[in-house]
Amino acid sequence: MFFGVVKGAPERWRLVKAHGTAVGLPSDDDMGNSEVGHNALGAGRIYAQGAKLVDIALETGKIYEWEGFKFDQLQLLLKGVSEHGAKRIRVHILTDGRDVLDGSSVGFVESLENDLAKLCEKGIGAKIASGGGRMYVTMDRYENDWDVVKRGWDAQVLGEAPHKFKSALEAVKKLRESPGANDQFLPPFVIVDDNGKAVGPIVDGDAVVTFNFRADRMVMLAKALDYDKFDKFDSVRYPKIRYAGMLQYDGELKLPSHYLVSPPEIERTSGEYLVHNASDVISICPGFANSETVKFGHVTFFWNGNRSECFYPDMEEYVEIPSDIGISFNAKPKMKALEIAEKARDAILSRKFGQVIHRASYVSNLPNGDMVGHTGDVQATIVACQAADEAVKMILDAIEQVGGIYVATADHGNAEDMVKRNKKGEPLLDKDGNVQILTSHTLQPVPIAIGGPGLAPGVRFRQDLTGAGLANVAATLMNLHGFEAPSDYEPTLIEVADE
Repeated sequence: MFFGVVKGAPERWRLVKAHGTAVGLPSDDDMGNSEVGHNALGAGRIYAQGAKLVDIALETGKIYEWEGFKFDQLQLLLKGVSEHGAKRIRVHILTDGRDVLDGSSVGFVESLENDLAKLCEKGIGAKIASGGGRMYVTMDRYENDWDVVKRGWDAQVLGEAPHKFKSALEAVKKLRESPGANDQFLPPFVIVDDNGKAVGPIVDGDAVVTFNFRADRMVMLAKALDYDKFDKFDSVRYPKIRYAGMLQYDGELKLPSHYLVSPPEIERTSGEYLVHNASDVISICPGFANSETVKFGHVTFFWNGNRSECFYPDMEEYVEIPSDIGISFNAKPKMKALEIAEKARDAILSRKFGQVIHRASYVSNLPNGDMVGHTGDVQATIVACQAADEAVKMILDAIEQVGGIYVATADHGNAEDMVKRNKKGEPLLDKDGNVQILTSHTLQPVPIAIGGPGLAPGVRFRQDLTGAGLANVAATLMNLHGFEAPSDYEPTLIEVADE
């Protein structure tokens, strides 16, 4: 949402959580993202997301009912293999050592090989086919280093790697013996048969599932597997496969186009509530939503509970401003902030929405701090945040003119801290003594501010909700519209002072 909020009086400014359990992720070590953030903002409740959603789908068996799993031959999940008919399975592993203890790969691989051996006893040809460390093979992010993905592609698709072994357990143990070796950076390896032939390269007709739930380190591989005209590196061979992700890793890019676990089923969002509580006498509606392409789906699809269409087309308008293409975001860090603000300003001043008593919602997303922050270009990010500040000022000026109320917040952290830090909060340095740049989202809470001439006297943020998160914003918006929120929504952030 809005970046660049200036800290003010505590009754009109506070912080809310935008990561981890506050947005439905498994733990507070999980950074938030735009999809789960906007889901929470619009839904007013916390829905299972990411790994938590996958766990539930596996436990209930619902994963086998969704469309992605019904693709021909797409029966590669180990749970359910026996009853769903797959006869040949190859697992391409990546060792961690980053979110779990270094060296734990040995135990994980041994356990997996035992599980695959049990499937073999049932007549299913199940083997580990390749592997490598997550930071060196396959799992790069934000298009930082396509060579990482290429090393994985060579092993997984071409069956080629500098190291060849008869078993994955042997591979991990042997490679870890090298000086300085660790799970994160194990080199790529392939498993070969007695004739030295790779046992499991991906070939035409295969069904491929990337079973990672976390999006940021799967997007690049998903592009390589899903895009017909992929050109980031020489693929050598591009097999005709049926590919699905465990989840959809990028909602805006619709990537991958097929996935096993559908987004959470969200109903009775705040937007829907406002529409259905409108009357013939008083026009109250969600009204207007806009952003540029890279975040347009967030203020529409994700805000509305993973729904693309308007709830009431006659009362709503969604405006998408085309994002720049073919360049990195730090090349034009102002992005479309000015255009977004101009469209929002014009919509507000037109009084087109909520014409009877001028009570309507205008939702805009300024993506500069996030998209430019991901590039790691600090100077460009400063320019991006300045542009967002100017855009916010334009919108707030329009709200002032019509006597409205504003709520300014963010869907997750990013640009507020662009330095990698140790557990003490101290900057990490590279081998040359330079500060390491952070390009990911952060675990920091985000600001939320309320104000405007239409805000009733005495309205202030409550002091008793110390653990509030993005999901508390929906009830707050409803209250500002004059409604009580549904009882199952997260509590409102505001109250009216006794005086």
